[in-house]
Amino acid sequence: MYLTLLIFSPLVGIILLACMRNSEMKIVKVIGMMSTLLPLGLTMALYALYVGGTPLREFAVQKEWIKFGDFPFLQGRPFAIEYELGISGLSLAMLLLTSLLALLAAIRSFSIQEGARGYYILFLLLEVGMLGVFAAENLLLFFIFFEITLIPMFFLIGKWGGFNSEKAAYQFLIYNGVGSAILLIVFTVLFAKIGTTNFGLLQHALSTTEVLDATTRYGLLISLIVAFGVKLPIFPLHRWMVSVHVEAPIGVVMLHAGVLLKIGAYGLVRMGAGLFPEEFTQLAPMLAILGVVNLLYGAYLALIQTNFRKMLAYSSISHMGIVLIGMGAVNDIGMQGAIFQVVSHGLIAAFLFFLVGMMEENVKTMDITRLGGLASSMPILSGFLLTGAMASLGLPGMSGFVSEFMAFTGLFSSKPIIAAIGTLGIILTAAYLLRATLGVTFGERGTYPEVKELPIMQYVPVMILLVCIIGIGVFPSVLASLVQPTIEAIMLGIGG
Repeated sequence: MYLTLLIFSPLVGIILLACMRNSEMKIVKVIGMMSTLLPLGLTMALYALYVGGTPLREFAVQKEWIKFGDFPFLQGRPFAIEYELGISGLSLAMLLLTSLLALLAAIRSFSIQEGARGYYILFLLLEVGMLGVFAAENLLLFFIFFEITLIPMFFLIGKWGGFNSEKAAYQFLIYNGVGSAILLIVFTVLFAKIGTTNFGLLQHALSTTEVLDATTRYGLLISLIVAFGVKLPIFPLHRWMVSVHVEAPIGVVMLHAGVLLKIGAYGLVRMGAGLFPEEFTQLAPMLAILGVVNLLYGAYLALIQTNFRKMLAYSSISHMGIVLIGMGAVNDIGMQGAIFQVVSHGLIAAFLFFLVGMMEENVKTMDITRLGGLASSMPILSGFLLTGAMASLGLPGMSGFVSEFMAFTGLFSSKPIIAAIGTLGIILTAAYLLRATLGVTFGERGTYPEVKELPIMQYVPVMILLVCIIGIGVFPSVLASLVQPTIEAIMLGIGG
């Protein structure tokens, strides 16, 4: 029951926090932070076992759960739902990313001044949902954990966010609620037609039988693209995400940009390409075009922003376009680039938002026009900020370069015209990132109050993320060896 313990380990912290008083602020925050160490430790131990040669299939869980009865009209189909957990190289990579960012986001959340106990209880419940999404082995469990993430996010945004936080929370709930409804319809149709929610059995049934006609297959795949496109987000389903990035607490934004957006990409890879490989190949040009639109649209709007948070929000939209570009290539290197971008952007986005939180806490403004000359008073923070910008624009030696290079190489080999247009986005990315970071660090002194450099210990979480970013950039084989079996299985189904 290792995976079960891993997923539900944050409940230990929730129980402890429920027994605390709101007045014990420091203890509450320490317990909240320490509770994220347990899933991180279990995930790292799981990775160590995998590197040591233990097959991941040994951690699979399958228990009887729901059975609807042996009805004659089911014609021998099982029509049952089991409690099933499993793990692949891709899901292990996502579990590592989730558990690491949860710890660092919990540290960043020490700035919460009111209602810390309720905040950390919801925070840990959010972590349960995120971990469960990446370990679920059937559609129903995936959907349940997917929905678990929505509830705490709504309250975390609405109660602890900025001036327009309630509006942002409702936008989040409405958009993601519609996406969830579409997802539920797809899952219900598959269960009704095939009689199982298990990913492996669904994949086998859809590839060996004519249980679904071509029209239904395309309809279900397009529905999945829309449902997960809300989460990713794909233009024009993106507006809610900008509001969340601007209004939510920084610790929540770190998890949202670093992990929750990536559920959309994970779902497209796992269910879109996994269950409907032939149809996915046919729709690949559309995904590539949507990726280029995301890349250019997000980069252009990031270029004209004056709010640093909003600039990073549109940057996330742009970088998610690279994920779609890699998927749209429908070849091995493109798919690998898409998955690398999922992990890379998760680390880089968390890195930048952690720094933004430090700036916001001390400078009291996110207006780029008022943030000039920060390097003179906060040189270490400014240096890290420039480093994060270099990573985000794809500097060689960092994870962003590896993912962008793979994604575009894959697209150039299959759809060179679309890829050539998409390269304009890389130029715009360099423009908006350098404009913002150089203006903030070396521009004319802004109108913010006097600030001093922060103690070096406050930069430890930033340095941890930087080590991961550079590590993947210099040694990409560490991540490639983990996700390659998943990519090979997907490409085998597609026929690539």
